[in-house]
Order: sequence, then C-alpha cells, then structure tokens
Amino acid sequence: MTTTDTMASDDIALLAEALSKTHVGDGELSYKGQGLKLDNAESVKELVREIEEYQGLRALRLEGNTVGVEAAQAIAKSLECKDQLQSCHWSDMFTGRLRSEIPTALRSLGSALMTAGARLRELDLSDNAFGPDGVKGIETLLKSSACHSLRELRLNNCGMGIGGGKILAAALTECHEQSSALGAPLKLKVFIAGRNRLENEGATALALAFQLMGSLEEVHMPQNGINHAGVTALATAMQHNPQLRVLNLNDNTFTKRGALAMAQALRHLRTVQVINFGDCLVRSEGAIALSAVLREGLPTLKELNVSFGEITEAAALVLAQAVQDKPHMEKLDLNGNCLGEEGCEALKETMDNMDRADILASLSDDEGEPDEEEENGREMKENGMKDERDSSVKPEPTCHPEVLSFLSSPTAETLLKLGDNRTGLIQQHVDVSDSDKAADAFLKISSLYCDDHEIKKAVLETINALLKKAFSGSSLQTYSFLSTLLVMLGLLKGEGKVKKVQVLPGHLLVLEHAVQQDYFPQDHASLLDTFVARHGKALKSCSSARDSLKSTLKRRISPEC
Repeated sequence: MTTTDTMASDDIALLAEALSKTHVGDGELSYKGQGLKLDNAESVKELVREIEEYQGLRALRLEGNTVGVEAAQAIAKSLECKDQLQSCHWSDMFTGRLRSEIPTALRSLGSALMTAGARLRELDLSDNAFGPDGVKGIETLLKSSACHSLRELRLNNCGMGIGGGKILAAALTECHEQSSALGAPLKLKVFIAGRNRLENEGATALALAFQLMGSLEEVHMPQNGINHAGVTALATAMQHNPQLRVLNLNDNTFTKRGALAMAQALRHLRTVQVINFGDCLVRSEGAIALSAVLREGLPTLKELNVSFGEITEAAALVLAQAVQDKPHMEKLDLNGNCLGEEGCEALKETMDNMDRADILASLSDDEGEPDEEEENGREMKENGMKDERDSSVKPEPTCHPEVLSFLSSPTAETLLKLGDNRTGLIQQHVDVSDSDKAADAFLKISSLYCDDHEIKKAVLETINALLKKAFSGSSLQTYSFLSTLLVMLGLLKGEGKVKKVQVLPGHLLVLEHAVQQDYFPQDHASLLDTFVARHGKALKSCSSARDSLKSTLKRRISPEC
C-alpha cells in the first residue's frame, strides 16, 4: 500500500468516525464543526451515501469543514434529487482552499439545488472568504426559482467588496422580479452581510434591492466602510420595510447627515426592537435627532446602541430622557462616548431618577470630555472639507424684494418697513423644514430685540409666526432646528460649515419669550435647559440674559419651582 493510499484510508477512517457522530433527525443532516478535509469524491463517499439515503432531507449542515471542488461536485450529485431541501448551512466551508476553487464548488452545489427543484428558505455562506468571484458562483442560484422562497440570506465576512455587493443586489432584484411575475414575490426577511467592504456603492446597490422587496425584518451590515451617502441610501430603503425589527449598522460612519437620514427613516417604522449604531460617529447632533424619534415613535424598541459615537454629556442626557416612556426598553448603550467623569455620573443619576438605571449599559470605556484643542482640530479639518450645504438663508428667486433686503442685512428699519404683513412674508419666504435656514432667520430677527416698544413688538410677533410654523412639523424637524440653533450659539459642537454667531442679549431674551409660548413643547424646553445648564460659559458675554433664560426654562420644565 502506498503512502497516498494510507493517507486516503486514514481520511476515510476519520470520516467514518465523524459520521458516527452525525446528527440525524428533524429532517436535518449535520456535519457541523467536524473539521473534515474533503478533497475528492473518495473522501466524501460515506457522506454522499448518507445524503442519498436520507429521505425527506430539509437541512444540510456542512459548516466547519473544508470542501474541495471534486468533493463539492460529488456532494452536489447526491443533492440532485433532494427536492425538500430548505436550509443550507454552508458557512466556513472552504478554509485553506484557493479562492479560484470556491466559485466552481459553489456553482456545482447551486446547480444541484436547481436540478432538484428545491425551494430554499435559508442560505448561509458566511465566513467563506470568496470575494466578488464567490458571489458570481451563487449568482445563478440566487436568480433561480430555488430562491424565490428564500427567507434568510447570511453572507457575513465573505470579502464581497463593492463588486460583489453589486452582483448580489442585481441577483436579488432579478429574483424578486421573476418571482413577482409568477405571483409569489421574494420575501426575504433576514439579510446579514457584515465585514464585506461593501462601501457606499455596494450598500447603495443593495439598498435599491431592499426597497424593492419591502419584506425585511432583520438587516445586519456592520463594518462595511459605509459613510453618510450609503447610510442615506439604506435609510431610504428601510422606510419601505415596515416590518423591520433589527437594524445593525455597527462600525460604519454616519456623521450628522447619515444620522439625520436614519432618524427620518426610523420615524416611519413601528416594529423596530433593536438598533445598533455603535461605533458609527453618530455624534451629538445625531443623538439629538434620535431623541426626537424616540419621543414620537419607535414604540416597541428594546435596545439602542450608540456607543463610541463622540456624543457629549448634554446630548447623552437628552437621549436618556427620551427613553423614559419606552415600556419595552431593556438596554441603552452609551459607553465609549465623550461624557467625562461628571457626565457619566449625571447620566447615571438621570437614569436613576427615571427609575430606569437597570437599562443603562456600562460606561467603563468613556473617552472623557474632548479637550478644546482636539475639538478645534477636528473643526478645522471638517471646515476644510468640501461641504455642499449652505447654512445661510437663501430666499426663493420669487422672494419679495424687501424681504430679500431684510434677510440679507437685517436692521430694525428694514423689519418695520415690511409693514403689518411682515409675519406672513417671513413665514412665506423662510423654509422652516431646513434647520439651517430656520435657525439663521431666528438669530437674525432676534438680534434686533431692544426696549423700543414698536421694534420689540415686531420682533416678537415675527418670531412667534416663524416658530409656530416651524413647530407644526415633526419632532425630528424641531429638534434639528434646536440642534442647529445650539451650534450657532456655541452651545454644541457641530459638523461642517455651520457658522457661529456673536451671541447678543436679544438672542437669549427672544428665546426666553419663545419657550413660554404654547407652541413650544415642554420636552424641547428640557432639551434647551440641558445644554444651557451645562455650557452656559459660552454665553458669559450675556450673563444677565442667560441667567434669566435659565430661570424661565426651569419654571417651564417644573412649574412648581
């Protein structure tokens, strides 16, 4: 007997031993985690016999073994008559194989499933580093009738890249179109594709397929190098999946634009239970946007992870206050943010006072308050980037010329010159759905506040009209307005080119007037109070007006004070 023959017989002996441990039952045949090295037809002879003899096979587990091309072809042959097969658990199945071998092996197995007339419900090919070519290996299968019934697709850690993401998106789109034409559209419920370097292009392509399907309940796409453009595309897609329960985008890069887009999407979703935006640079403005959504929606939420997101103390407290009335909430993770020691204590105290201390995750990895030098460095870097937004008030081309004159260079004289219809003109020409424009207009008008009766009356009437309109929108819209206003007043570190103003007493006195009006909700006053109380030093040039505002906010929040 040759050395090769001895090795082969040893492999067969190992396989025989493994087969004796094989789990058989409930329609499932499992070789999971047995570490078998299956190179050729001879090495899978017993495995093939077991598959062939198994009547009513519904699930085949091959994960944790390594399968070569010839072995895959032999296994495929045995599957050609298994029309009841529904679940293929084939993760971590090609360890040590050449990447060029994997597509061939996958094509053989996929072809067999199509020949058998199988109707798959689960396909798991995670932890197979097959790259874009591997996606080509399952492309035909995914487009075929064998996948019209697919409910769960798991492709975690496969190195698909942008190209693989696009191929996958096209295959799912075709599958949906063909199945729809037959009257039974693809209704994929679970999609898992973390650690695949999909980036914006891959994520955007998949988002279009998700939007088309509209059936997703779980989406897991962590660690894919996706930034705000891809996040925004995914957010749009999620709005079209009303049964979504789990959304995991951990370790991608939202920044403000991505966070706002995702918050806008979450407003429309009523069944979400788990949100994982950890390590996504949600930042403080994003946290405030999520707070708004928590206030008005997400009734079934159980877990919210916004850890390691550069969120500062005041924004974290606003977020914490927003979960108070969430009856199903089990976990709020704000670890690894920038709260500082006092901030962590304040957050724990806030949760304790709401009797929700049990849901707050550990804060052991808090990054501490960002120092001014670090913040200034980040701000300079971000301001140096191209920013397509313009935070100035840009009236429509049809704008009344006197309104245009006032908004371009506001003075008491130009405000009064607008006449008795000034409130209507300002309402008409300031787009309050744009938080930058609304905040800019507020600051320009309120800067004119003074003791002169006529001017004071004109300023307050105009502000009331502007804010009534602004506050008639969603909480997300009004929280975004306040967030931008806080950035412009220097009470919150913002992103991009949002300009800070020189704070005047009028800004704060008019704000004090506004928070006492019926149109200004109590939770919005609470948001302002949280920031003014913690960052009042930024308003030291107007200390008298600041202190008056603080007192009024306290009374507004706790009328008994």
